[in-house]
Amino acid sequence: MELSAPLLQLAVRALDLTLEFKRPADAVLSAFFRENRALGARDRAFVAEAVFGVLRRYRYLCRVTPSVEPRVLIVAWLLKLRGVSGAVLGKFVKPELIAHIRDADTRNLPLPVAAELPDWVVDRLRTSQSGAEVLALGRALQQPAPLDLRVNAMKMDRDAALARLRADGLTAEATPYSPWGVRLQEHPAINRHPLFLDGSLEVQDEGSQVLALLVGARRGEMVGDFCAGAGGKTLALGAAMASTGRLYAFDVAEKRLANLKPRLARSGLSNVMPQRIASENDVRVKRLAGKLDRVLVDAPCSGLGTLRRNPDLKFRQSPASVEALTRQQASILRAAARLVKPGGRLVYATCSILAEENEAIVESLLAEGGFELSPAGAILAQHRIPLDMGDYLKLSPAAHATDGFFAAALTRKTA
Repeated sequence: MELSAPLLQLAVRALDLTLEFKRPADAVLSAFFRENRALGARDRAFVAEAVFGVLRRYRYLCRVTPSVEPRVLIVAWLLKLRGVSGAVLGKFVKPELIAHIRDADTRNLPLPVAAELPDWVVDRLRTSQSGAEVLALGRALQQPAPLDLRVNAMKMDRDAALARLRADGLTAEATPYSPWGVRLQEHPAINRHPLFLDGSLEVQDEGSQVLALLVGARRGEMVGDFCAGAGGKTLALGAAMASTGRLYAFDVAEKRLANLKPRLARSGLSNVMPQRIASENDVRVKRLAGKLDRVLVDAPCSGLGTLRRNPDLKFRQSPASVEALTRQQASILRAAARLVKPGGRLVYATCSILAEENEAIVESLLAEGGFELSPAGAILAQHRIPLDMGDYLKLSPAAHATDGFFAAALTRKTA
């Protein structure tokens, strides 16, 4: 790609809009590209890479630049992180700026800057992790995520899917933990591939697939996905149930459930019942009290475990927003707990890396006495998943190459 002044200016405009942090970065870029439809694929790719590249290393780039203007940040990203030469950049900016960025002292960076995490997040992580562990996590979260796919076992086995993808020229590998997972290092337009179009493949992070296995849904059971969203885990659960029994997909957002419909049609599943609810205390929920074999609560959370994909989230969350989320998480988990029959399983999960959204919420419910913890490691061992876990499932991009996931499996006491 040859850098030009118009292309650089487009990236600057897109970054300027993103740095308002009023909307998710991917939504801002989608709107930007709709307004600039004449852009070719390579130009769009450069703009997206520049925006996300700056967001991933924002704190570092702010240390090496004389200002935080979008143009200056992109020049710093090109020079320090993309390896573009000063000679090339000298066509667009003053040599003094290039010299300032090049000569900036980046030794002995403070931990929050090196980890590219807000100070308040680092402070909370340091209560249970060493500085080296926080740095390793932060560096892993700075890397772009690979593209993980889940093979729909109702339609195809993984070996056949791998063979087809490789025959089509894609570098596809089996994921190490999920028996359904396929990992692509590239990011092809998989939504145009025949295996995606016929429902044999779905896009789903391996960590999310492992979470579905922790739920352990079986044929003929009654199962609830309490915060179903667009239904990635719902579809995994439905396939594990071989499209038998009954699987309720609850969500408060009509738009998210609408996004589930085409995915559900492709999947071939007939046991999924999407249900829009007004809140966790909706009458549609209450009528199922004590009737479900398994309930998954993939709770609304800070999303800090997904920074590989959504690096702007760290700028759109705060201690106050997390405090509000914890109140919501506790309320949702208690409402979902009422649906579980004696001996049934309740799984609480987030894509957060903060203990207050994870262990603290679970321990509060356990203290009420109606549930007992079922060690996640033992459940995964039953599925022959080679993950060394204790009481809780804790997945990390640093250790497992997945998004950051937390999950706990709870069993309702029978007496």
